[in-house]
Amino acid sequence: MSDYIEPQNPIGTVSELFAGVGGFRIGLSRSGWKTSFSNQWEPSTKTQHASSVYSARFGDEGHTNEDIAVVLDEYISGKRVIPKTTMVVGGFPCQDYSVAKTLSSSAGLKGKKGVLWWEILRLVEANRPPIVFLENVDRLLKSPASQRGRDFAIMLASMSDAGYFVEWRVINAAEYGFPQRRKRVFIVAKDVSVFGRPQISEPATFLDSESTIAKALPVKSIPTGSLVSEFQLEGDLSELTANFDLGGKFSPFKKCGYMVNRHVFTSDVSAAEQNLGSLGSVLLPDEEVPSEYFVSEEQLPNWKYLKGAKREERTHKASGTKYFYAEGSMAFPDLQSNPSRTILTGEGGSSASRFKHIIQTKDGRFRRLVPIELERLNGFPDNWTSTGNNGEIISDVKRAFFMGNALVVGVVERIGKQLADDWSLVNV
Repeated sequence: MSDYIEPQNPIGTVSELFAGVGGFRIGLSRSGWKTSFSNQWEPSTKTQHASSVYSARFGDEGHTNEDIAVVLDEYISGKRVIPKTTMVVGGFPCQDYSVAKTLSSSAGLKGKKGVLWWEILRLVEANRPPIVFLENVDRLLKSPASQRGRDFAIMLASMSDAGYFVEWRVINAAEYGFPQRRKRVFIVAKDVSVFGRPQISEPATFLDSESTIAKALPVKSIPTGSLVSEFQLEGDLSELTANFDLGGKFSPFKKCGYMVNRHVFTSDVSAAEQNLGSLGSVLLPDEEVPSEYFVSEEQLPNWKYLKGAKREERTHKASGTKYFYAEGSMAFPDLQSNPSRTILTGEGGSSASRFKHIIQTKDGRFRRLVPIELERLNGFPDNWTSTGNNGEIISDVKRAFFMGNALVVGVVERIGKQLADDWSLVNV
């Protein structure tokens, strides 16, 4: 049974793709949207833990746990029904753009999971939702290394060809009062046949105060003039694939922007609020933390070594070549007065790690973060990921993995509220 209730008088309906454990759905529900169709499928795992958690929290109605390509094949051929909704949303898989890989090894749209962009586009073209709302890592704006920004250019061009106006913004959740430094690009697209083509007299004013995302998450004013760059996306998608930004060292896409009729306007912006949250605000009392989360005296030197600065001679395993490896220091322990670092999928497990969080308790001991604290850093309810659909216990390692893949619910909620206002103006 579900322990979740959808809005009783929703502003509109939502199809959620690549749903994970439901971060988009929670945030949009809080802003008045009802999710009527969802899909979560992880091809690399036999047991579908994320889908199981999703069903446990929301129920099975409207939810599919199948390859989205197969689902859409059957829908388009008439063998399956997918409801038409006001909005299509998704944090589509980011493995090909993830900061965990170097740009040179990021495969982008040509990667195994990068091609899932085309499944989003297929549903958009088949169902014509008035609104599309997406999230990804900010690396998307400069992928791949050989053609900076090409992948995003293809996405923008394909959405423009489908009849959508698009805006985007790189948002660091910590700058808006949330307790985690999590930087992601959020993309909002609107069907121009429904909303009309926007009348924009001054690009800077639109980007800093008139766009949906700027109204939801304010930024400092952009001086008019040269700080907003513009260019046209020329050629069909195959030509963009072959020719976009060949040899360029920097992506032409900046932190925010919009595109209308394949014409791009883009600029860098700074958050207006700067109201930082804190890691300390999500922590459990020490007495509620299981003993296995505390780091022993024997383990502590390894944690300090991995977190510390180093410059060491190492030997390449394959070639035998000697080289120097260097990296800077990280905070040890993590400061509880500051927002946390970004949760990564490898946060779980007891082994020492450079990238896992470690805090010092009032009595001087050190410990890792427990799953509830990770859920709180993303704005999920406590123990959201603790059990699956049949009551099975989800491991702490898997729960940490979910939060490393998740988004900050509050950011979605704020954009969702502004989209509700936008939709109410045309849905009269």
